[in-house]
Amino acid sequence: MRDLYIKNGQGFVVVYSITSHHTFQDIKNMKEQILRVKNADRVPVLLVGNKCDLEHQREVTVAEMEALAQVWGCPCMEASAKNRCNVNEMFAEIVREMNVLPP
Repeated sequence: MRDLYIKNGQGFVVVYSITSHHTFQDIKNMKEQILRVKNADRVPVLLVGNKCDLEHQREVTVAEMEALAQVWGCPCMEASAKNRCNVNEMFAEIVREMNVLPP
């Protein structure tokens, strides 16, 4: 089912929790799956570290996020679904990426 969503998707917001290094490792597999299903070298992707309101529980540093975004060649940001920090900005950014890298 996930492959069908990926195949039909035009842009992808890849989200991990800043409070879980495990989720940060998992997204690396997700990015590979997106590239495989889309049969492409590059697709519009935004890397997002969620739960930035839980700074005291942080396991993934901003530097780690930025390094991965640089490897992927995509923008990145932190957000909080709980307090709506950067939620609108996140969607605006992926739309910008979709305009830069059309399908």
